[in-house]
Amino acid sequence: MLTIADYLKGNPYPGRGVMLGLTPNGQEAVLAYFIMGRSENSRNRVFVEEGCDLRTAAQDPAKLGDPALIIYRPLRVYANHTIITNGDQTDTVFAALSRQVSFEEALRTRGYEPDAPHFTPRVSGLLSIAEGRLQYKLSLIKKGSEQDTLRFFYEYAEAQPGEAHLLHTYLGDGSPLPSFAGDPIRVPTRDDLAAFTQELWAALDADNRVALHVRYIDLKDYQVIHSRTLDRFHN
Repeated sequence: MLTIADYLKGNPYPGRGVMLGLTPNGQEAVLAYFIMGRSENSRNRVFVEEGCDLRTAAQDPAKLGDPALIIYRPLRVYANHTIITNGDQTDTVFAALSRQVSFEEALRTRGYEPDAPHFTPRVSGLLSIAEGRLQYKLSLIKKGSEQDTLRFFYEYAEAQPGEAHLLHTYLGDGSPLPSFAGDPIRVPTRDDLAAFTQELWAALDADNRVALHVRYIDLKDYQVIHSRTLDRFHN
């Protein structure tokens, strides 16, 4: 199992990433979301916490260009579930759960992002806690050949202490950007949120990283124990 630093080493542009897992002590769920950017519009962003939820916002509203695919809610909480995605499909999953519709069914209504020529994949996760146990799911939606949409779903019914899985949008920099390929990446976690946050932030390319949010959730009562947000403007 590679550390996050070893995995991301040499990759200047992994894009946006979703990570879900469990601390080594087995007591807290771990989630992380990061965004990177090459354009001024993409880099002009911070994370804003609204209660238990998270949204992106322009650091300088005067410099905000097209908000499509830039401004969205990457994280929302519904009952004992936490939804985390790289786009407005967060709201699609939230609405589906409120109607007792599954994560998978919700995402079958969505496609990859309409940002030709990159056709950025949609990466999504669902973290669920019940009776002190954690399970999580991940999804990757990407462009196939021609106009095909490929949808992959991964279920981790028994989260393993000290382990998380990461999905991100790009294999690296390029023109067009190469979409992620393969299964979610297995990486180790830490009990110390501050140390884990710094490790992940340091692993992201310093020129392209924009913002990072890390959260630990108590398995006993679903409450957020610790969270930390970093961005290129304040850290």
